[in-house]
Amino acid sequence: MSTPFRLDIQSVTAGPYTAWLIEDHSVPVVSLAWGWGGGAALDAPDHAGALALGAALLTDGAGDLDNVGFADALRDNAIGLGFDAQRDGFEGSLRALLPALPEAVRLANLAMTAPRLAPDSVARMRARAVAGARSQLETPRGQVGRAFWAAAYPNHPAGRPTGGTVETLSNLPDQAIRDALARQLRAGGVLVAASGAITAADLAALLPRLFAGLPEGAPATPPPLPAFVPFAPRIIDVPAPQSAIQFGQPGLAVSDPDWEAFQVVLRILAGGGFSSRLMEAVRVQRGLTYGIGAGLDTLFGQGFVVGSSATDNAKVGEAMAVTRAEWARMAAEGPTAEELDDAVAFLTGNLPLQFTDSRRIAGTLLALRRNSRPIDWLDSRSERLRALTVAGLRGVAGRLLKPEALSVAIAGRPEGV
Repeated sequence: MSTPFRLDIQSVTAGPYTAWLIEDHSVPVVSLAWGWGGGAALDAPDHAGALALGAALLTDGAGDLDNVGFADALRDNAIGLGFDAQRDGFEGSLRALLPALPEAVRLANLAMTAPRLAPDSVARMRARAVAGARSQLETPRGQVGRAFWAAAYPNHPAGRPTGGTVETLSNLPDQAIRDALARQLRAGGVLVAASGAITAADLAALLPRLFAGLPEGAPATPPPLPAFVPFAPRIIDVPAPQSAIQFGQPGLAVSDPDWEAFQVVLRILAGGGFSSRLMEAVRVQRGLTYGIGAGLDTLFGQGFVVGSSATDNAKVGEAMAVTRAEWARMAAEGPTAEELDDAVAFLTGNLPLQFTDSRRIAGTLLALRRNSRPIDWLDSRSERLRALTVAGLRGVAGRLLKPEALSVAIAGRPEGV
């Protein structure tokens, strides 16, 4: 019998801060990840992209270091430091060799508490963001993603591009960037995860230094996510020989007890590469696309199903008809015993591979915290997966898969839709 997978996750508290830590001294490297709720959802509609632009600017000069000096300090000490604005949150991360960890913490704190936001840096980063937003609209894939989210969440920030649009970025006041960062970077409401060659005592001493000087309080709570709005096919005319397709449907709350069972259903249906039903039916049997897949994503504590594909314009109608048929078949019949066994074997066997690199470990721990999982949640994951039954998954598939609610956006000049 194989040894059960267990993680020694320590909970470390220092004043108002609590971090989860997996200690590993096999290599002298430390990774930290931290994050708040809020994110781009706190941007005003006409200032969409303000927080994402601010995230890019945090490491472009801070305190007494201009952009070149800050970059040199990171490079000279082999420090990785970055910030990321998401639809429903904001995250920071660092990775450093143990001797450089104090300098990494100092630079991270400086970036959060004293970003320079110099006019030339703002102009350069804004131009880059505008160019990125414009280039997205020049490809079917970029256009289809924007159309899908706008249709699924038409009256909520989740329906807006996290990085903003050409219009909002071009007209974004510098003060809006400062305001976005001030709303988000707070002393309260932060979740922290760490991994690597650091003890609990040393981590406890580090946490107050990392967040020293941030304003009191937590970021505002964004508006709650409304229900996913199923929509009729949205077609964006793009003069291209292929169409990009994005499809999805409502999912379930992160706290739903069937969360893992639904993940298994989706892996069998759409997420297992060449072993998935969709890949077999759409590519292998019919040659309609090079690839197709879907999985369970989360926003604001709510899961939803989203997938993508691309195919020749003339094949779009057939590809989507086959996709809907496989969706309906899984909803009606559920998986076979062999499919369940294969999916569980992969997921249980793959779990330890997610914990071989300190950066990935810290990111995974932070994701667990953001989803409000208990600290021992992963310890019993393999047992929970092995306890799943064909009958149970059939019930989950029937309850959650909604062929009639499968919504599709297509960018290209599709035929047969």
